[in-house]
Amino acid sequence: MKMKINTIKNRIIFTLIAAFAISCSDDFVDVQSENEDSANFFNSEEDYQDALVAAYDPLQSTYINVMLGEIAGDNTVAGGEGIIEEKGIRDVDFFELTEVNPELRNLWNWMFNGVNRANYIMQYQDKTDFPGKEEVIAQARFLRAYYYFELVKFFGDVPLVIDKPLEFGDQYEVDRTPKEEVYDQIEVDLMFAAENLPPTQAQTGRITSGAANALLGKAYLYQNQFEEAATALEKVVNGPYMLVEDYASIFEPEGENGPGSVFEIQYTDKEGGSFNCFPCSEGNIAVGYSGIRGYIGPIYDEGFGFNLPTQDLVEAYSAGDIRKDVTILDIEALAAETDEEIEYEEGFQHTGFYNKKYLPRKGDLNIPDANLTNPNNYRAIRYADVLLMAAEANYKKPSANEEKARKYLNMVRERADLDPVTLSGNDLLEQIYEDRRLELAGEGHRFFDLVRTGRASEVLGELGFQENKHKLFPIPLIEIELAGNRWNNNPGYIPQNN
Repeated sequence: MKMKINTIKNRIIFTLIAAFAISCSDDFVDVQSENEDSANFFNSEEDYQDALVAAYDPLQSTYINVMLGEIAGDNTVAGGEGIIEEKGIRDVDFFELTEVNPELRNLWNWMFNGVNRANYIMQYQDKTDFPGKEEVIAQARFLRAYYYFELVKFFGDVPLVIDKPLEFGDQYEVDRTPKEEVYDQIEVDLMFAAENLPPTQAQTGRITSGAANALLGKAYLYQNQFEEAATALEKVVNGPYMLVEDYASIFEPEGENGPGSVFEIQYTDKEGGSFNCFPCSEGNIAVGYSGIRGYIGPIYDEGFGFNLPTQDLVEAYSAGDIRKDVTILDIEALAAETDEEIEYEEGFQHTGFYNKKYLPRKGDLNIPDANLTNPNNYRAIRYADVLLMAAEANYKKPSANEEKARKYLNMVRERADLDPVTLSGNDLLEQIYEDRRLELAGEGHRFFDLVRTGRASEVLGELGFQENKHKLFPIPLIEIELAGNRWNNNPGYIPQNN
């Protein structure tokens, strides 16, 4: 069964309740809540499974992580209607980052929501036994690691709380934890997950041992622990995955959860969405945001015109690279080659190009608000990504293996209809970097690849990137204030007035 998360997520809703001691003799205040609290939950396998689905659900909020990972880099610009619309996204594009950026505050809140839901399960992991519970715990630990990896990737040092949820009042005691310790916990969680999860799942969308090892290898790569990264990633290279021969099919509906998908975030168009609650939407909001403004024509539905590919990205593809036409939609070329009349609006920073991998396609249910309910899954970890990470890790590890690095790189290139390379030394490494950009463009990795490899200043300096400031994003001001102003922000960020 396809795991479109919303189909079972509403079987349980967790509510954080702050308990206050109230001195009052009136009987009416001593009324037991009708809501089931977590202390009286977790009495059966079904309870644990319901809680696990609730922990999966915030994955769908990572749409903003994906958009910002491209817009902060050189692959795309913010776009949209104008400089005022979604100013938080535009400010990321121009590196005009402040502590009151609403997109960063949402990202912080939504990822910690995921951490909390996973920690609810971990808090009661020993309460009830049933066959297969280790696998439930393993999925919860992967999810906690995934959310923390997103947090540390954006913000560096973040509060680390394990096996209990963050509750009201904890902010006065919990400090930002050094990112090295956060990574340590991520590694421990992912190693447990890898050891206790199967290589395949009966329910599509559930986490596998391959996903755990892939994310573990990625976490090592972000810490320049290349020997460990290579070891973890080799397990995935040797797993039940393959490069899909038809690259163009990967990002179409029929390409969802294919043999090249190591971990895929599930979306659906079977529920409506509202601008009053983005985390409530079960559709991929990034798709509607990336759609063509005012579009009338074949194949695609309209959207808001954000996340527009740059001319620089277009020109980076060599002749014959089939990835270009799968990644980038040239709106003028589409208008010229179709017999149907096409209409569209040119928005802010219009480049003429759109992120074709994640454009709204015709044929979905278009349940209101249609721009928030696109069913396109996000391919969070693809086999090609794993091969390129493994190529980099094998090149950079102390016991370097250039032969294996070339092999993995060429597997990806040959699928793109490109000639294999015979490069060595730094030329090989630079080609690995270049093919990461071209293979994964539009998928949210570019900015973080530039930062972790020390190339951000060189590539993004003319766009406003400052080495001593922008490698991390600012901690939201409200979080610092809620912690009693005990936390310092990341270097370079001056407190802003609300």
